[in-house]
Amino acid sequence: MVAKNTICLWFDRDAEAAARFYAKTFPDSAVGAVHLAPGDYPDGRQGDVLTVEFVVAGVRCLGLNGGPAFRHNESFSFQIATDDQEETDRYWNAIVGNGGQESQCGWCKDRWGISWQITPRALTDAIAAGGEKAKRAFAAMMDMKKIDIAAIEAARRG
Repeated sequence: MVAKNTICLWFDRDAEAAARFYAKTFPDSAVGAVHLAPGDYPDGRQGDVLTVEFVVAGVRCLGLNGGPAFRHNESFSFQIATDDQEETDRYWNAIVGNGGQESQCGWCKDRWGISWQITPRALTDAIAAGGEKAKRAFAAMMDMKKIDIAAIEAARRG
């Protein structure tokens, strides 16, 4: 059954490789159907992988190999909530270590240009607390690339 709402991600030519990486990296993720192009199209040939159905951390997605016309940017990202530093490190290192790129405040990009926010629940909780605790945690986060939970918790305590 096709979901009523699916996130469609445009790739140049390697939607299947991205989907397989996500399925290997994140729990509750899988690669579904791979559809081949029934005919030639502007950036591909009949028989090329056209679309890939996949799930990332429970979210249904469709990867479309549409060619180089469009690039990903930070206006779209996957936000992955983590429970501890080990989980935060595992996802961060998987993305960055597979040709990705670090950014600020828990953001990174994978090698396909998709942005990810690897966000420990400790950070979300600290900011949601409001007041001076939230200000201190937020200020600490602003100086980080990968989030350091111990530093966030120390900042929250003051």
